[in-house]
Amino acid sequence: MKLWPRIRRRDEGKDTLHYQMNNQRGKTMTDFEPKVMIFCCNWCLSAGTNPAGNLPKAKTKMIRTMCSGNVDPSFIVKAFATGVDGVMLTVCHPGDCHYLSGNYQAMRRLMLLQDMLQQLGIEPERLRMEWLSTNEGPKLQSVVNGFIGKIAELGPVH
Repeated sequence: MKLWPRIRRRDEGKDTLHYQMNNQRGKTMTDFEPKVMIFCCNWCLSAGTNPAGNLPKAKTKMIRTMCSGNVDPSFIVKAFATGVDGVMLTVCHPGDCHYLSGNYQAMRRLMLLQDMLQQLGIEPERLRMEWLSTNEGPKLQSVVNGFIGKIAELGPVH
């Protein structure tokens, strides 16, 4: 007799990020849809910006952070571990950071993380940083589309 009911784990549901990003098994390279995660600084994007607005060929997950300097490298490593094919980090232009040096912290972390990912067998091109400001919504759309195209050329992470 069980005293406690079975507690369902978070990653068992089909509505979780892990399931959404990993349900690509068994597809051929022609059916490949890149899975891209974008960490966006809250201060370098306008409220109405939606980079995933017209991206039918990719599964894009946008995560808004208060500052790009607050994105922990373990978040990016976990994204690749859960099946994401590419990660983009949007940061404020030099000198425009709301928190003074968050964009420089993010840049340093990204450079170290690219070296670490290369040692793990993941191409450094799968991790990208882009300088953006609030008035560059169309640029964000074109940058995201270009990044998705590059990830589609590289193929899935093995």
